[in-house]
Amino acid sequence: MQYPIAIEWGDDNTATGIVFPDIPGAISAGDTPEEAYDNALEVAHIVLQERVAAGEAIPKPGRIDDHRRHPDFKGWGWGMVDIDLTPYLGKTEKVTVTLPGTVLRQIDEYVVLHGLKSRSAFLASAAHEKIHHI
Repeated sequence: MQYPIAIEWGDDNTATGIVFPDIPGAISAGDTPEEAYDNALEVAHIVLQERVAAGEAIPKPGRIDDHRRHPDFKGWGWGMVDIDLTPYLGKTEKVTVTLPGTVLRQIDEYVVLHGLKSRSAFLASAAHEKIHHI
């Protein structure tokens, strides 16, 4: 699922900060933008694990345009991060699904292109996103 991130750019004297506005507590920093991004992704997964362990819902991503209006983020940069939510959706169950060959090939190409774990992870994430955006 695509989550917006707010980026407070650093310089030679300050770190770059990254916040997931929709995942409370998912805040990180790094000496370089790349380090800040890696740290932010790790923190987001830790926070999501903690939420699920506490029986809390996985937060839905908001819209960048809505977050940009918040005074705490004035002057910050913005981006999107794809987070695989399948590890937080509960125990897996095996099912048989019939799909047209073209769709299956497109799913497999998407999985490879985006570095996802598997076709099943993609389908679970897509279903979760569709269900929770209705």
